[in-house]
Amino acid sequence: MGAGIAQVCLQAGHEVALYDVDHVAIERGRERIADGLRRLADKGRLPIDPAELLARLRDAHTLEGLAQEADIVIEAALEDIDLKRTIFRALGASAPAGVILATNTSALSVTEIGYASGTAERTLGLHFFNPAPVMALVEVVQGDQTSRATMAAGLAFVDGLAKTAVACRDEPGFIVNRVNRPFTLEALRMLEGHEATIEQVDAAIAGAGYPMGPFALMDLVGIDVNYAVARALYEALEHAERFRPSPIQEQLVGASRLGRKSGEGFYRYADGQPPVISERLVEVGVGPPMEGGLPADEIVARIEAAVINEAYHAAGDGVAEASDIDRALKLGASHPRGPFERAGEIGLGPLIDRLAGYQAIYGERYRVAQVLWQIAAI
Repeated sequence: MGAGIAQVCLQAGHEVALYDVDHVAIERGRERIADGLRRLADKGRLPIDPAELLARLRDAHTLEGLAQEADIVIEAALEDIDLKRTIFRALGASAPAGVILATNTSALSVTEIGYASGTAERTLGLHFFNPAPVMALVEVVQGDQTSRATMAAGLAFVDGLAKTAVACRDEPGFIVNRVNRPFTLEALRMLEGHEATIEQVDAAIAGAGYPMGPFALMDLVGIDVNYAVARALYEALEHAERFRPSPIQEQLVGASRLGRKSGEGFYRYADGQPPVISERLVEVGVGPPMEGGLPADEIVARIEAAVINEAYHAAGDGVAEASDIDRALKLGASHPRGPFERAGEIGLGPLIDRLAGYQAIYGERYRVAQVLWQIAAI
């Protein structure tokens, strides 16, 4: 991720300095950046010689030295809050006034990281999506003490990278990781309840215009990563039933069947062969659906209703504006329509009726978001 962000900054005309405690990691990063630029040049999508851009890339010898000469520092270390606190303490102690300190965390508290820096007013989140050179979205996250000037500078910086910035508050999961959580969790509920097969769910969702189904997506991202985010949100949002992690994921992670990166997850992967459903899923309780399984339109309706409802929960909690939530889901999760756009197509009355019907069958996780009731009543 750090290499991808550095490449994006180079392409935008910035001089970039890299720092890592592991010199081998810096060399790997340099190689990835050079390779990414060469690929763009080969496709005719880079209007400048890659060598000219790489000439603006150099190493920083110390973290403190980096902070003293930078206009903006973007940290992309492992998702470990103690590690990030250590980094930001050093940055905050060294960076002159006016230097923006940004964390690329996808799940940790920007507010806590800002407090560790000692300069919380100029610390914010810049959550790039992977791969950073390809994905258009950056969530610009305002911690509790982040100043308006810092947010304005962060939004302008992202715009200068030719990326789309969406502003959001420092709430668990920010926008995409929270609002899109039901996309995978509700699919897992269908599997747990023997209501549909992996093939049925993925085919139904792909047929509705999404780039891939929930199970293919989990395998691509990593089942361990997806499960960790689900657990973090479940804890941070007071064990809300709609965020309860799936035991199927837990067992797959325990068996080190993590998806594409391990060769097997919900699907099994072999070089040169199309993926096939893993025959070992029966070991984690996955069996044939009852009575043939849910119709495709019902699979899509349930998953979309859960995502839309979570979008209203998030808007009601002040995470972001509805337009930014729509933009984030389309750019960060490749949804064909934003959740509020989809709600407008369905109609708020029918949407509430649908959610109430699902709650009667499936329970608390489909309880209608309070703000949706309020808007519908106007």
